[in-house]
Amino acid sequence: MESPSILIDTSVLIDYFRKKNKENSLLYKISLKHSLAVSTITEFEFFVGLSEKHLEFTSRLFETFLVLPFDSKCAKIAAGIYKELKSKNKLISPSDIFIAATAMSHDLRLVTFNSKHFERIHNLKQMKIE
Repeated sequence: MESPSILIDTSVLIDYFRKKNKENSLLYKISLKHSLAVSTITEFEFFVGLSEKHLEFTSRLFETFLVLPFDSKCAKIAAGIYKELKSKNKLISPSDIFIAATAMSHDLRLVTFNSKHFERIHNLKQMKIE
């Protein structure tokens, strides 16, 4: 698998999962041009909300991504993000902070439908959704 260029957020996976025609999803469109990765945090968020009947489909879908761990480097970046956002009274959910830290740790652009939260994070590269 080639090196990923994009880290996808849970919101992008939810969009893909809900679309009847998968070719109309953002995930499908970006997968044509980019190698994709997800954070273990995204994997957790997605599997927590998953019903048993969708487990096989979702497991196969996740096999197509590079799953990046939330490691010590990510934890240190996340702590910095948390402190900066808290000092500005602009905290977001810990899971969003962890996903952003994973993207930053691996120098990847993040693609999300939740840019309102993620744009608060200084130096996080986001892919514009067209």
